[in-house]
Order: sequence, then C-alpha cells, then structure tokens
Amino acid sequence: MHAARLTEAGVSFGHGTTNAFDEAAWLVLWRCGLPLDSLDENAEEELDAEDLANVASLIEERISSRKPAAYLTQEAWLQGVPFYVDERSIVPRSFIAELIADASIDAWLSDETQDVLDLCTGNGSLAVLAALAWPEVRVDAIDLSADALAVARINVDTHGLPDRITLLQGDGLAPAVGRVYDLILCNPPYVNSQSMANLPAEYRAEPELALAGGHDGMDFVRGLLASAPEHLSEHGVLVLEIGNEREFFEAAFPQLEVAWMETSAGEDVVLLVTREALLKDSLKNSLKAQAQ
Repeated sequence: MHAARLTEAGVSFGHGTTNAFDEAAWLVLWRCGLPLDSLDENAEEELDAEDLANVASLIEERISSRKPAAYLTQEAWLQGVPFYVDERSIVPRSFIAELIADASIDAWLSDETQDVLDLCTGNGSLAVLAALAWPEVRVDAIDLSADALAVARINVDTHGLPDRITLLQGDGLAPAVGRVYDLILCNPPYVNSQSMANLPAEYRAEPELALAGGHDGMDFVRGLLASAPEHLSEHGVLVLEIGNEREFFEAAFPQLEVAWMETSAGEDVVLLVTREALLKDSLKNSLKAQAQ
C-alpha cells in the first residue's frame, strides 16, 4: 500500500534505496522503531492505530516535502555502518565505500600506508569507513562546508574515532598545506550543468555545493588533479568517483592513465590514478604547451 502510494506520487529514489518497496519498508520499520533488516520477521505483524497513523504521516511527509528519506530519519547506512545525516550535508552513497569494504583498494596499499585523506568528506562517512577498515592509518577529512563538517563531527565522535580522524575546513587541498598522503579518497561535486538542471527534487534538496561540477562536471576535478601530486607520497594513489561523467572525464584528461574500478554500478563510476601517472600527464601537458 505505502509502496504504491510512493509510486503513484512519482517520488525519486537513489539515496539509500532504488525502488518504492524498499523505501516504504525503510520508512515503516524506522517509524515503528524496528531494525531496518527485520522486515521478514516482522512482515506479518499488525500495527495498532497509532503506528498506522504515524507511518501514514511519514509517507505523506516524504511525498510532500520531496526530501530524501535519509533526511526524514536522519540516518543513512553505508556497507552496514550507520551514519547521522541532515540537510547540512549530502546523503552518503559513494561507491568508494564498496571498494573499501571489499578490499579492492588494498592491493594499491602497503605496510607503509599511514596517512589517508577523505576529500569532500561531507558527513564523514568515507573517513570513518577508512579508519575502521585500516586501523593502523591516520585520516584527514576535508570539506569546504563548515555545516557538513559539523555533521561529520557527529559521526566521527559516534564511532569513537576523534583521535584518528582530523576534520579540516577549506577549499580543495588548500587545508592540507605541507601534508602528504599515501591514499586520497574523493567523491567530489561532479554533476554537469545540464544534469543539474534536470535533477529530481530529492537531489535538489541536498546542498548544491556538494553536487554541481560546472559545465562538464570537471571543475573541481581539474584543480584536484593538478595539485594532487604534491600531496601524494611516492607510491600514493588517488581514488576518485565521477558518477556518470566518464565521457566528460576522458575528454578533459585524454592522456591520463587511470584504472577503472569495478563497483555495483559498473566500471565507469570510480577510477584510481597513481602519483606517477599524474606527474607523467602533467609533463605531457607542459611539453605540449611549450611546443605550441
């Protein structure tokens, strides 16, 4: 019934669920104070009049506000780990979380890996997942938004990681002056301007700063790739999410050697690039400019 109501209302998904049934189940379980993974064992439970009214009210709020469900519950999950979230930060959904959880990145690390950066950290979820996955590393987490960092602080403290995760506020890598990392994780604003104009209301409810990447979605990425080498150790790597923008990425950086990573969304969403490849590409561009 509630799934049909969401479908009829034409809400959009993608902030933790991909369809009306899963979204309705999430909201019903949350409103009833039940674990989100307990649908099967509670499927036959009858709700009393108060619970029914509360659930109906929440479903209608989801429809009328067009806010992502995560903003209504103030909770989002990545790889089974819960995170606090509100309108001050983007709803966490990075595919980089998969690569941390399934150890896809580990092959690029070593016993000497000590310093990790989560750039554009938002609510701090990737920083927390990195600290949990690699207990021996130190993690910096940077965001331009002081509001987002306030949300990140809640998650860092909730997961008991204030001694291992340092939050820094500023634009791009500017706050990382003098800092060098063995691994940089980055899920930046990369949505191109045409796609931004066509985003459903649920995505427009999120901070535009965390989404808009300029005409081709590569505004932030250009600056990042130019400055990343000085902040990467000799064998350091950058793991970068670019969503649906692979065509624009390859047009902007046609000679850059990258490794595309396998995720549940395919091999076009997240890439890995080494410091060596970034320096080589920079040299190529420099020589090309001199020749002209």
